[in-house]
Amino acid sequence: MNTAIYSHPDCSKHEMGDWHPESPQRLQAIEDQLILARLDGLIERREAPLADLADIARNHSQGAIALVRDHTPTQPGEYYPIDPDTIMNCHTWRAALRAAGAAVAATDAVIRGEIANAFCLVRPPGHHATPGTPMGFCFFNNIAIAARRALEVHGLERVAVVDFDVHHGNGTAESFAADPRVLMASFYRHPFYPYTEPEPIDRHFVNVPVRVAADGEEIRQLVREYWLPALHAHRPQMVFISAGFDAHREDDMGGLALVEADYAWLTREVMEVARLYGNGRIVSSLEGGYALSALGRSVVAHVKALAGLD
Repeated sequence: MNTAIYSHPDCSKHEMGDWHPESPQRLQAIEDQLILARLDGLIERREAPLADLADIARNHSQGAIALVRDHTPTQPGEYYPIDPDTIMNCHTWRAALRAAGAAVAATDAVIRGEIANAFCLVRPPGHHATPGTPMGFCFFNNIAIAARRALEVHGLERVAVVDFDVHHGNGTAESFAADPRVLMASFYRHPFYPYTEPEPIDRHFVNVPVRVAADGEEIRQLVREYWLPALHAHRPQMVFISAGFDAHREDDMGGLALVEADYAWLTREVMEVARLYGNGRIVSSLEGGYALSALGRSVVAHVKALAGLD
C-alpha cells in the first residue's frame, strides 16, 4: 500500500482577497515543491469528492452549514465576510465541500486498506471551525468531520487528533470536548489567536501552550513528555493530523522556529503510534502555513515521511 494525496482544482478557486494570507498560491507553492522533490511517480493522486452534507452534519450544526451555503456569493468578484478574516467568494461553498470530502474519502480509503495513509492537499483549512461557527479562515472542520466518520460510520472505538499548527485548534477541541473516544494532542503558541485559555492537560486533551520563538528541540521535548505517553495510553485505532506549517521559523505570522526536519520527526513519531495501535492508519489534512517556500518544503518533508521516503 502507498500514500495518497487528495486534492481538487476547486480548492484553488476559493479566495478572500489579494491581501489575504490564506491564498490559492499556497497550494501552488506546495505543488511546485512536490514536483521539485520528484514525488509524482511515488505518491498516488486522488480527486477530492464533494462531501455529503450528512458527513458535515455529524460535526456541525444546521445553522453553521446554512451560514456557508446560503451566504456564498453568486457572482465573481463578490465577497461575503463571516468575520473580518473569514470571507467567502462564489467558489467557497464547493471548495469547502471538496476540503471536507477529501478528508472523508481518505478516511474511507485508509480504513478499507486501499492506501496506507493520506495527505489532503486542500483549502480552506478547518481546525478553527467550531460545531456552530466558521472562523479563523475555516468554514468546516475537515479533520473533525473525518474523525467522526471513522467513529460513527466505520465503528472505530478510539481515535487521536494530532495538531501541529501554530494556532490552537479551538474548533477541534470544542468538537470533542465531551467525547472520550477522541484524544487531541497539540502544541500552540500562547497567547496568540484564537486567544483561548489553556485547557487542563488530562487523558484526552494534551494541548500544550508554548512561548514565542520556541524551537524544534523544545517541541520535541514536549512531544516526548506529554504527547507520547497520552497517545500510548489511548491506543488510537486511527490517527488524524491537522497539519499546519505556520510554526516554521520563516513564517513571520507564527513566531515559532521549527524547520522541515522537525515536521518529518513529528510525522515519524505519530506514524509509530499509528503502527502500534491502528495498523498504520493516518489521514492528514493541510491547515496553516503562509511563508510559501517554507510551506512547500515542509509539506514535502511531511509527505515523504508518510510515504517512508525521507
